[in-house]
Amino acid sequence: MTSDSISRLQSKLATAAQAVARVRSGDRVFVHGGCATPSGLVDALVQRAPELRDVLVCHLHTEGPATYAAPGYEQSFRHVALFVGSNTRDAVNSGRAEYIPAFLSEVPSMFRSGRLPIDVALLNLSAPDAHGFCSLGVSVDVAMAAARAAKTVIAQINTAMPRTHGASFIHIDQIDAAVEVHIPPVALQPARLSATDEKIGAFVAGLVEDQSTLQLGIGSIPNAVLAALGGHKDLAIHSEMFSDGVMALVDAGVITARYNPIHPGKLITSFLMGSERLYAFADDNPGLEMHPADYTNDTAVIRRNHRMIAVNSAIEIDLTGQVCSSSIGERIYSGFGGQVDFMRGATLADNGRSILALPATARGGVESRIVGRLRPGAMVTLTQAHVRFVVTEFGVADLYGRTLRERAAALISIAHPSFRDDLFAFARDHNLAGHPIAVPPLPNG
Repeated sequence: MTSDSISRLQSKLATAAQAVARVRSGDRVFVHGGCATPSGLVDALVQRAPELRDVLVCHLHTEGPATYAAPGYEQSFRHVALFVGSNTRDAVNSGRAEYIPAFLSEVPSMFRSGRLPIDVALLNLSAPDAHGFCSLGVSVDVAMAAARAAKTVIAQINTAMPRTHGASFIHIDQIDAAVEVHIPPVALQPARLSATDEKIGAFVAGLVEDQSTLQLGIGSIPNAVLAALGGHKDLAIHSEMFSDGVMALVDAGVITARYNPIHPGKLITSFLMGSERLYAFADDNPGLEMHPADYTNDTAVIRRNHRMIAVNSAIEIDLTGQVCSSSIGERIYSGFGGQVDFMRGATLADNGRSILALPATARGGVESRIVGRLRPGAMVTLTQAHVRFVVTEFGVADLYGRTLRERAAALISIAHPSFRDDLFAFARDHNLAGHPIAVPPLPNG
């Protein structure tokens, strides 16, 4: 940094307690999410609970404790979730916290427009460069919009945060208070693949052509898909997030983005969740660009990608093709995230495909994920018209352009054999089946 930049940063340095002293009762506070959660600032804010009242804490999923949403803190803090993570799930479902259903692509505009006003943004930034610019590191998503909308920006200046390229930079002049830390972003180890995951991954890989652009999430199924793509050529990534599985295909020359029409040669994403090795891969890597979610998840951008393939999962799907990905019955489990953005964007792309990939059963095999009707209170994430390909370990169902009866037949054919008779009986009783049932073939190609 220049001597002037150093001087300006030093004038803003404070302890975590001093920095969060700027938060007042009644403020709306945004917390940087995912593996970039600014734990030092969050802990310091919670310490002020006895003196604060009605502070609204707003964020996507975060890692680490969410003490502000715990019992006993209701007078001090009120959490509003834009995506429900494991650390806030009980609070949301018990009524101590609230949930806003929202497409990830639309959250930044909610901040900018004042629909969701932000008084204070708590961020976790990389150290500034020679020109005074800090990076949002492993989580740009909605944090950039929150930083620009907030009246006050409080940042951890974190020497352990990877410096990522793309539209990820905030200048020190935009920061009101800074706390110097060395806290590595939360590391998550890749999920171990089961035989079921590997079967699903192989079926999905069979739907992916060379030169396709991929959107994948986190977990064992996305990793299984990536592991099955080793024989493909010149794939690209345009995804709201990715994890460790992408690196092996980059190293093997499978992912090159050579034919990507928007960002040739670049991996495009909005946030990262993975191991220390992934974060080292991302650090100062000009081949990886981080962008806000209203860009990565914009269907108008997604559809411009070459052979866009969106792979997502679900909690359950009914025989008509309605999908629930965000609740288990009435119990809110997660949220919309970017699933609808990408499933729709992929189908709008030339030669694009949207794929819903899920195990055929849940709870150790005692429940079918393919059901006659979604369970009572289930929140529909994808409508019947959104769903194209559905994959389980038992095969692929192509629902596009199919009647309700044809959809039911195709979905029953990829359900676990233990549940097919019951599903057929449901279909027969609800005018969703002829007799005998016939499974329509997939079209060639």
